[in-house]
Amino acid sequence: MYQKMAEEEDDKMAERWQKDAEGILLFSGLFSAAVAALVTVTVLDLKQGSQDISAFYLENMYKLQVLADPNVSRPFIPSTPAQPPPFSPPMSAILVNSLWFLSLAISLTCAMLATLLQQWARRYLRITQPPRYSPHKRARIRAFFAHGVEKFHLSRAADVLPTLVQLSLFLFFAGLLIYL
Repeated sequence: MYQKMAEEEDDKMAERWQKDAEGILLFSGLFSAAVAALVTVTVLDLKQGSQDISAFYLENMYKLQVLADPNVSRPFIPSTPAQPPPFSPPMSAILVNSLWFLSLAISLTCAMLATLLQQWARRYLRITQPPRYSPHKRARIRAFFAHGVEKFHLSRAADVLPTLVQLSLFLFFAGLLIYL
């Protein structure tokens, strides 16, 4: 009787964890793909554009050509080559990319943890319900693993995953508000 009740309880727990993990994996995968696509666009705002550098050097080449013309008076000839102006990305670009990279990292971490949770639930069922052992031995194995589940707070860890996904979504929307 104990064995049957324990197996039913374990099956419910493992099924709940696996279904939660499936939903988290699906959402995290799609969400991470969307965030990664947006990050590839906005990360370009963090470095100086090659067009700006090209325009700077073309302007300097034009000035040198004008100075080299013998028909034009030469009031000033620079002794050192001009350097492009220093670049610093806009603060909004830094904030948006920081929030979106953090959101992406949390989302990918959730996907990894959800995968581990699925693997652990399958392994838990496989180990705690072996058909080849006596009922007494199976009960001891199950008690050992059930104690581990309680000791390491795996139920809480499984419950934290949706919260992390929500945090990731919140960070993404915060970055989106700044971006727009």
